[in-house]
Amino acid sequence: MNQNKECLGCRLANKELPVHVVYEDEHVTCLLDIEPFNEGHVLILPKAHVEEHHELGASAHAVLEASMLLSQVITETFRPDGVTMCQNGGVFSDLGHYHLHLVPRYEGQTFADFYSDAEIERELPALDVTAQKLKRKIEKALATK
Repeated sequence: MNQNKECLGCRLANKELPVHVVYEDEHVTCLLDIEPFNEGHVLILPKAHVEEHHELGASAHAVLEASMLLSQVITETFRPDGVTMCQNGGVFSDLGHYHLHLVPRYEGQTFADFYSDAEIERELPALDVTAQKLKRKIEKALATK
């Protein structure tokens, strides 16, 4: 697996930095965003160094499978009105490494709110509490497959 030791995304995906992992397999690590838009905001990162969507290669299937599993679990756990999935490439990628956001959203929250720099006032549980909620649901979902 090709990794870039200078890449923040590689270091996060390979747990070389503190992260709140909710799911992983041999190709991807799924972790909580450290500045969540809403509770349950997850990032899916390939463990191999990939910068752009069209470069996913062998990781593409794992990213898609993880996004389907996590979208289901986020919906069951937090009951959002929808889950937004987005990926920013090129100069818009703040990690320099491919990552897919899964963001639970509720009525009244616009897509523009997600990209706004304005501070949003809301109380969210600690990340370790959210991680445990998701891990329990993921284990149940995988057990029934």
